[in-house]
Amino acid sequence: MLIPIILSGGAGTRLWPVSREAYPKPFMRIGDGKSLLTQTHERALAVSSNTAPLIVTNRDYYFLSRDELADQAVKPNYLLEPSGRNTAPAIALAAMWALEQSNDACLLVLPADHLIKDTPSFYTAVRHAENLANDGFLVLFGIKPTGPETGFGYIEMGDKVSAEAQVVKRFVEKPDVVTAGKYLEQGNYVWNSGMFCFKASAILAAFETWSPKLLEAARQVWNSTKADGDKMELPATFTSLENISIDYAVMEKAQNIAVIPGDFDWSDIGAWKAVAEAIPADEHGNTNNNCQSIVIDSRNTHIETKDRLVAVIGLNNILVIDTPDALLVADKSKSQEVREVVARLKASGHEAHKTHRTVARPWGTYTVLQDAPGFKIKRIAVKPGASLSLQMHHHRSEHWVVVSGKAEVVNGEQTIQLEANQSTYIPAGNKHRLTNVGETELALIEVQCGSYLGEDDIVRFEDIYGRVK
Repeated sequence: MLIPIILSGGAGTRLWPVSREAYPKPFMRIGDGKSLLTQTHERALAVSSNTAPLIVTNRDYYFLSRDELADQAVKPNYLLEPSGRNTAPAIALAAMWALEQSNDACLLVLPADHLIKDTPSFYTAVRHAENLANDGFLVLFGIKPTGPETGFGYIEMGDKVSAEAQVVKRFVEKPDVVTAGKYLEQGNYVWNSGMFCFKASAILAAFETWSPKLLEAARQVWNSTKADGDKMELPATFTSLENISIDYAVMEKAQNIAVIPGDFDWSDIGAWKAVAEAIPADEHGNTNNNCQSIVIDSRNTHIETKDRLVAVIGLNNILVIDTPDALLVADKSKSQEVREVVARLKASGHEAHKTHRTVARPWGTYTVLQDAPGFKIKRIAVKPGASLSLQMHHHRSEHWVVVSGKAEVVNGEQTIQLEANQSTYIPAGNKHRLTNVGETELALIEVQCGSYLGEDDIVRFEDIYGRVK
């Protein structure tokens, strides 16, 4: 039984300002308008005969992931981490879950943020990998290099173990450009894609041999984990597990390792240069991600925008990434250095490293329209049947004006119904809750006034999404 395990995490700091801590790379839409997470989920279903995948992700991304995949015929299960601890703990726990589904479970481990267009060739490689896994191998998917790339780890391949796979002789960390060029000339090196296939029992046996302390600690965590519908939320003890990759914990030590040098196209979408390369270009090498743009006398320039028209003139090899609250302009050759922007924003406490102007919540979204000393204006959109928590703020009052839809508002001791063009005032210290009791989206404008308007000024008393501490 082939069970897909989708690893969905990481901040994607080199893809700022679109990828942010609260809206990371797997949710970015590239190519056909679908998110990378959705594309990975669909590939997983296609290659596993519609076996529901297990998505391992941060608990903060659960509702966002569930909404993203709401239209999928087969819904995934979720293993929710309180914080990231790298791939080794995630895979060990996923293998324990898989063994409870089937004693013969074979895992196909896929990062959620990869782009693969040649899916038939990928499916063929998976079939070969599954056969090797059934023979006891731990299988990696290698990618045939297209250039002396320094941003990937490399795998040196040895003798053949089948017509499609070879022994792994050694792993090589990201080399310099001269060394990468030599690997390219030798022809027996592939990029390490971070995708794997192995029996659940085999990978746990490898942990037992090469990382026994991690395995024992992971078992204790798993024994304290309980299922709740489609999700399993890992306990706080998960954060004590060793922060280590599956490569360091197992793969670089084990002996029964094979690699399939994949013939399919592949990109880990690691930086904006990779995004541009994944999109068809015009005759001058210019690309845009299905957005409004005017390009004059420019070459090899990539434009990304959502709400505004972007026009460029006389540019060469430039990235123009526009979002409602941040603009990035950079030379393509410097795309790896975007992470430095994020580091500086984080060090200064600027919210743009973490959130967009529009922020997803389990009940819907809010969009900050204006933020100034003493007041903040938001547009709040609540899904039908959804409800905000029963809450209170110490430092701010709120004015709500309904634009469309039907609202039920708890305001102190009162419960009132509001429709379009009606409003209410909520003083600081009042318990309050907003519920959409209509059949369409509820939209309202919220005006906050007070001495402190931070999102952490909230005390929750009741919450249908389990956010009461």
